[in-house]
Amino acid sequence: MVPIIIGVAGGTGSGKTTVAQAILERIGAERMVVIAHDAYYRDLADMPRIGDAINFDHPDSLETDLLVEHLKRLRAGLTVHVPIYDHATFTRSDRTLPVEPRPVILVEGILIFAERALRDLFDMKIYVDTDADIRFIRRLQRDLSERKRTLESVIEQYLATVRPMHLEFVEPSKRYADIIVPEGGYNTVALDLIAARIQQLLDKQIHAT
Repeated sequence: MVPIIIGVAGGTGSGKTTVAQAILERIGAERMVVIAHDAYYRDLADMPRIGDAINFDHPDSLETDLLVEHLKRLRAGLTVHVPIYDHATFTRSDRTLPVEPRPVILVEGILIFAERALRDLFDMKIYVDTDADIRFIRRLQRDLSERKRTLESVIEQYLATVRPMHLEFVEPSKRYADIIVPEGGYNTVALDLIAARIQQLLDKQIHAT
């Protein structure tokens, strides 16, 4: 069976990970694997910048070519080794995460629809659409609690790179989505419909073999 590849995009704090987890619960972990585009961040020295600010929200900050190669290998039935990114040192770990092919491969990230090479691999493209103020509050809470950032640094980064890159790359990529999900993981109707569609695609694959 050729794996079905699904993309889940949306701005920072939109609820992409929650949506991915909700789909995983509906489809089953034995049939699906989730890969985060964030795992493919480049080392700090190779990051693009805006002035003195490191730009984590520009497409060039991620090694998308490697992710494309990995998805093609998974589709061919081969195991890949996904990078492990250390957000404390802004470098890749020496370790990698082995990922084996499964019937459904879900890729989530803010910029995955901004890259044509990635878009062309997706059998289904889902965009999680959440208001900017909610997204900012979620990001603020995450960075303060999980990454031990200061309030000032989070706001500074949001204004310097996160917001402008969202407007330049993320928001325009919404037009490529097959499905737009408002309210993210709280939209159970949309999630049930997405899960049903994935099951249809799986059934089609089974009947075709």
